Amino acid sequence: MSLLEHLYGPFFDLHNWATVISSAQDWLTILSLVVIECLLSVDNAIVLAAQTRKLPTKKEQEKSLFYGLGGAYLFRFILIGIGAYLINFWEIKVLGAGYLLYLAGSHFYHMVRPSHKKRVHSRHRILPLFWSVIVSIELMDLVFSVDSILASLAISPNPVIVLIGGMIGILAMRGIAEVIMRLMELVPELEVMAYALIIVIGIKLFLTIPQIGIEIPAPLFGCIVVVAVVITLVVHRIRNR
Repeated sequence: MSLLEHLYGPFFDLHNWATVISSAQDWLTILSLVVIECLLSVDNAIVLAAQTRKLPTKKEQEKSLFYGLGGAYLFRFILIGIGAYLINFWEIKVLGAGYLLYLAGSHFYHMVRPSHKKRVHSRHRILPLFWSVIVSIELMDLVFSVDSILASLAISPNPVIVLIGGMIGILAMRGIAEVIMRLMELVPELEVMAYALIIVIGIKLFLTIPQIGIEIPAPLFGCIVVVAVVITLVVHRIRNR
């Protein structure tokens, strides 16, 4: 019980919340955490947009992002409390990287063999499509939150500041995912680009485990995304001509 109080006590300290909310300095820190969250979550937004596109209707796609938002907030609250121990959970990254590579590989395999995809969809699902997408979204949030929480705790040791920054950042990231989804509707080739980037993201995630220790900087990955989008738009333009 004392361990739980130590890990999560600051979240229920009303004086702590009042101090943070009334402090201009703390809000500047929160703003910097939101920027970091958005930079580190570009890859998460790409994965979310690609996964959500599996749902047949726009209403279901938006609903899945909303449900995923609630789960992301819950996971963020739990993980910030044990943030000091997250560095030891490199196995989560390995599983996440493997899952991302599986998603991308499955997508491209079904592109090449669409008849096989029809046979797979005719099988009985353990979960309905909507809830399987929700589970996938939550798993990805869990995987990608590790880096952002560790980066945030390095800037501020106050879990309330980290929680507020993370919650605003997650909301902004969901907005980015919706923009990517809309762009995919206008430019279908972006879906192929998204899954190609998912392969890159999976490799990037795997390289960060302690045994390898190679970190691709967020600005560099951002440049990769921009270049990929530009190339995809050029291909789309050429195909339309």
